[in-house]
Amino acid sequence: MLTKAEKTKQFILETAAPLYNEKGISGVSIDDILEASKLTKGCLYGHFENKEDLSEQVIDLSLKKISEKLRAEMLKGKTAKGKVFSFIDFHKNPLQTYITGGCPIFNAAVEADDNYPDIKQKVAKVFRVGQEEITAVLQEGIDNGEFSDHLDPVVFAFKMVAAIEGAIVMCRVMDTAKPMQGLIKSLKSELEQYVM
Repeated sequence: MLTKAEKTKQFILETAAPLYNEKGISGVSIDDILEASKLTKGCLYGHFENKEDLSEQVIDLSLKKISEKLRAEMLKGKTAKGKVFSFIDFHKNPLQTYITGGCPIFNAAVEADDNYPDIKQKVAKVFRVGQEEITAVLQEGIDNGEFSDHLDPVVFAFKMVAAIEGAIVMCRVMDTAKPMQGLIKSLKSELEQYVM
């Protein structure tokens, strides 16, 4: 059970997450968060040292939420192929993302690249762990005879994540989900070629 202070802090983080995802770290002001949360500056700073502290905790929350959601989706699959297809299908509508404003992993990566080295490291870890998990699922499929050993799990995992992340951005900019549908079909078709 969370204390009142912990609930307030969680509320601030949850309220700020979509703002950060839509406007970016630099684009969000403390006033934006105060307006959305209807809290006072004193209350906000009672929970966070400064905007940098708030920003890091908001990004942590967003990265954790999207990672947990992706893991939960993958677990719905009963086979290695099913798990990978569940991961791919999670991204089928890039215009209606899990957190408003697009993929928080990609959004944080782009902004953090040159300006926020601590956040850059957090995003790098999410990408690294995510690809390792997908690679492990693909390797599991090879080991249990579901996939041919001609499949390179590391290369396919990287290609899949890179293609999906890029497609999310492109689809959002072009305001259409149609290219993502083609990509999903292509990725699934490529993986099917390795099914035994």
